[in-house]
Amino acid sequence: NPASKCGFTTQYKGLEKLWLDYKDKGLVVLGFPCNQFGKQEPGDEGAISGFCELNYGVSFPLFKKIDVNGAQAHPLFVQLKQQAPGLLGTERIKWNFTKFLIGRNGALVKRFAPLTKPEELTGEIEALLR
Repeated sequence: NPASKCGFTTQYKGLEKLWLDYKDKGLVVLGFPCNQFGKQEPGDEGAISGFCELNYGVSFPLFKKIDVNGAQAHPLFVQLKQQAPGLLGTERIKWNFTKFLIGRNGALVKRFAPLTKPEELTGEIEALLR
């Protein structure tokens, strides 16, 4: 759940690198922008994709802005949060750039906190792509 006005926004660069390094081996990086945390994603789809492309060279798919928590949470995130609770077992996503790693079979492998940099996922991604 990325956002363009967040202290973690530079993670777009790392996510793009993962995408470029591993897409030919089967990795898909998907971005679902969210404005639920500090209103840090105020733009519409065009503004978000333009910002990401211009500032971070993002070429992986970005979807339209969604909610990840609450009554209007996107069903994908409802499912992901149930399968991989966060810190202390809470399902709630705490902040922008929470990441989920999903295997080729569609099964959730792991949830990563916003502080986890994309490059820290490399070992687990490589293991899944073998």
